[in-house]
Amino acid sequence: MKNIAFLFPGQGAQYPGMGKDFFDAFEIARHTFEEADDLLSFHLSQVIFEGPAALLTETRYSQAAIFVNSMAMMRTLQELLPELIPAVCSGLSLGEYTALCASGRLSFAETLRLIQLRGEYLNDACVRTKGSMSAVLGLEAQDVEEAIRSIPQVWIANFNCPGQTVISGTHDGIRAAGEVLKQKGAKRLIPLQVQGAFHSRLMQSAQDRLKFRIAEANIVDSATGFVMNVTGSYVDGIDPVKDNLTRQVTHSVRWEQGVRAMMEKGVSLYLEIGCGKTLTGMNKKMGMTQPFFSIEKVCDLDGVARQIEGVVGI
Repeated sequence: MKNIAFLFPGQGAQYPGMGKDFFDAFEIARHTFEEADDLLSFHLSQVIFEGPAALLTETRYSQAAIFVNSMAMMRTLQELLPELIPAVCSGLSLGEYTALCASGRLSFAETLRLIQLRGEYLNDACVRTKGSMSAVLGLEAQDVEEAIRSIPQVWIANFNCPGQTVISGTHDGIRAAGEVLKQKGAKRLIPLQVQGAFHSRLMQSAQDRLKFRIAEANIVDSATGFVMNVTGSYVDGIDPVKDNLTRQVTHSVRWEQGVRAMMEKGVSLYLEIGCGKTLTGMNKKMGMTQPFFSIEKVCDLDGVARQIEGVVGI
């Protein structure tokens, strides 16, 4: 069995209609969306397929929606290619919870419930502490860190890839940081489609509430590797996994470091499963030489299956 990584997107990648072609084409995908509706006691699938975009962007909907969409696609892929078993799973921010479930560490139902609570707690924190996030393009992470060091209420939220760092903070802080970063040579600052200042100290109230829920979760060990955001490395053991899930709410996401850790472990194939192609784009910017593919639409499956067969011999 080859060394395969399953990667899952985070909040901001969502859009109305995502996953609808999987719902229409595959019974296992349809069952996944319907299972989520039953567990949540409301029609999340309707919000996913019909929007509107403003409603789907709300944290209380977007996080569960992205998780369910990715799981529907992953289940479909593994039903079509049962030999395709990941050696490691990882996800960007919210996607880390999808990776938690996909790696067999927590059931679908429990993961969805935990995500629902996380979304509620983050939504409440966003209402109380207004903030935003922006992607900084064209500067290295260390230059961004140095530039914002003296600006109050702004933090590094994501170390995504070379030349792309995300900052998080109050609206005033983000505006001030934008002016300084442009003076330092940033090519662009792109506001993200999120509701608040995630992965910053403004989310401390959400972390405090979520900590107890994570402590109660029936997380188990798994033979599948798990690369986590806070450390940017492989994490083993139930208590370390719970600790990193908790800390992730207010700490930086070290995505680039995590992908490089997988590269060092000899991962030979990377599959991004879910809405958008953000993670694949980041892999390209890291200069990755190993093959990587995105699965977002049903039409991706045939092409990906053919290419996977050539890479891993299944």
